[in-house]
Amino acid sequence: QVQLVESGGGLVQTGGSLRLSCAASGRTSSGYVMAWFRQAPGNEREFVAGINWSLSTLRYADSVKGRFTISRDNAKNTVYLQMNSLVPEDTAVYYCAADSTGWIRVGTRAHDYDYWGQGTQVTVSS
Repeated sequence: QVQLVESGGGLVQTGGSLRLSCAASGRTSSGYVMAWFRQAPGNEREFVAGINWSLSTLRYADSVKGRFTISRDNAKNTVYLQMNSLVPEDTAVYYCAADSTGWIRVGTRAHDYDYWGQGTQVTVSS
């Protein structure tokens, strides 16, 4: 089993920044593909960003390109999401996810991932 714990969410004004962290523990997780998803009320869970173990592949949703940056520290088994220029449309619960079956390909669908964190709320006020 892999446990994922997110932190760093909160309330921020439009144009502000937040940095989310996801600490992984349990079964060896440093080689897993990691990703961030988000879900706003009434909406489906959507892909935000993903990164593989070797850092050779980073993928972003079009809506966050140029504003969000995903990174990871394999030594700390932690993945980060730096979010800049936040807008109210970014308001959602943000989830960290791990794909224990993949080491290279970064999937963008929720069912590509088999471990999930509990989520952290991000609220952007206008």
